[in-house]
Amino acid sequence: MIKKILILWVMLQGVAIAEVSIPEQIKVPEGYSPVLTAHAKGDQIYQCSLKEGKYSWETQAPDAKLFDAEGKIVGNHTAGPLWEYKEGSRVVGRVLKKIDMEPGSSIAWLLVEVVSHQGDGLFSNVSFINRVNTNGGLPPSSGCDANHLGGEKRVAYTADYIFYGK
Repeated sequence: MIKKILILWVMLQGVAIAEVSIPEQIKVPEGYSPVLTAHAKGDQIYQCSLKEGKYSWETQAPDAKLFDAEGKIVGNHTAGPLWEYKEGSRVVGRVLKKIDMEPGSSIAWLLVEVVSHQGDGLFSNVSFINRVNTNGGLPPSSGCDANHLGGEKRVAYTADYIFYGK
């Protein structure tokens, strides 16, 4: 099962950056170390779709700003999923594993593998990303029907992203 998670919240100029014990299921492989921890604040974007005769909200993309421990914007997180650091380096990832830490109250914690890089800079050597300490971001629980097909809804979320390199 999931190990007990000890979270120590440190408030720095209104931005919470957390120390966290990463559950075994989403730990990065041996030999990788954190190069950046950023706090994300933004939205998860959902679209009403019809699949196999059933209407549901499908994940489209995140739209979030990344903040450092001092509360300064250091990057963006957008569709791809793509993370871009302030000096222009960027990575695209794919989800390897996820854990629903608080089912029904927040989006899953993730282990993401970087599948492409662009630009030189901090993200140039990033190979893995953890999404932890999530809050919110779940798809809407209602409002997706024939009258709203193709409609989009934005749902606020926060999370911490830990970027790992060799």
